[in-house]
Amino acid sequence: MLRTVFILHPGGFGDLLLAVPAIQSLRERFPSRQFLLCGQDESAEFLADCGLVDRWLSVQSTACTALFGGAAPDEPSGRDWLRRCDLAVAWTHDDAGTLAATLEEYGAEAVVVESPFAPKLSRVHQSERFLEIVGGQADQVWNTPLTVPTAVREQAEAFLTKLGVSRQRPLAMIHPGSGSPHKCVAPAVLLPVVEGLESEGFEPLLLDGPADHEMVQRFLVHMARHPILLNGLSIRLLAGVLSHVDLFLGHDSGVTHLAALLGTPTVALFGPTESERWAPRGRAVAVIRERPCRCASWDAVRNCIEKPCLELSPPVILAACRTIHTLGVNPRIS
Repeated sequence: MLRTVFILHPGGFGDLLLAVPAIQSLRERFPSRQFLLCGQDESAEFLADCGLVDRWLSVQSTACTALFGGAAPDEPSGRDWLRRCDLAVAWTHDDAGTLAATLEEYGAEAVVVESPFAPKLSRVHQSERFLEIVGGQADQVWNTPLTVPTAVREQAEAFLTKLGVSRQRPLAMIHPGSGSPHKCVAPAVLLPVVEGLESEGFEPLLLDGPADHEMVQRFLVHMARHPILLNGLSIRLLAGVLSHVDLFLGHDSGVTHLAALLGTPTVALFGPTESERWAPRGRAVAVIRERPCRCASWDAVRNCIEKPCLELSPPVILAACRTIHTLGVNPRIS
């Protein structure tokens, strides 16, 4: 029976994507092992679809939650994976040591349990902190992009065709929202950029995610011609569409990290969050941040009315989009 590597990551979609370089590093170190990922359902399933892991389990399943309580997984295959486990990695808090002790008790030969938010870690960027925990090198954050399965690309192509998307023009996906409205520029910033992209021949596609409806509507009311709207996309379908577009423009969000990891030319807009810690990494990424945030806490960010850190320059954003698309380089604009 093949030996295994067990990975537990309870965080959300964007947080899991930040751990992708560390998982790639582990696959290089353990090339003949089978990898099991315990994570959020749709996110973990997507990484399995991309071939980054061999199998996934829901972090909400009793097979995973039992481990936090000091018990073995309640299903035979989970216990079997631990019995054959050369390394178990859990990117989470374990102050009492219960999780680490359980993983060792049920078969893992080596166990690493540490939160990427632990103050003792020395690296700054979150991807590098995941790598630091498993002993990877900082330059491994530039590993190969994720590969979208052919079937998913074909599904996305059919989806775009059904929407009437023309492939005669380069496609630019614009994501006006993010996980928080406090990280998003005003429509007055984004609108001239979209109009500029249209004038330069791009076909804009507007992404409306589960938490984006208010921001998207605020943006649409200012537009004379509404672009094609993408809503209700699963992570799989979103990845497939991103594999077809020529440019992605968004904020600090999981979608932006996904675009960058897929190798899509990406322009990321930053305001209150630290780009040094949270910027997407990829082959063709430009990060735009013009003013440091003056707020001392996230509560202060929520209460900040002016938000000067999000007063970005449309010409600068448009120039970054142009550069990323035409040159395929990785400038850092600030």
